[in-house]
Amino acid sequence: MKSSSRFNVIFKPEPEGGFTVLVPSLPGCVTYGKNLKEAKKMAADAIIAYLTSLKKHGDAIPSDDSDVLISSIDLASVNA
Repeated sequence: MKSSSRFNVIFKPEPEGGFTVLVPSLPGCVTYGKNLKEAKKMAADAIIAYLTSLKKHGDAIPSDDSDVLISSIDLASVNA
């Protein structure tokens, strides 16, 4: 596993506190942390475990090493 692999993550604040973390390029890779620091650590741990499983099963290892543009679209402004 390359130590330079980079993955985009989404930190979603939860109403009860803490953050759910999603890793879009790793389907089903989701974790949670009580605060942003813990959420980042949990995300790293989840990514490592996911990649270890892929490697064990001989599956391709994806990454977000290439340049990507992440944005959002406000549908209300598109239809205005």
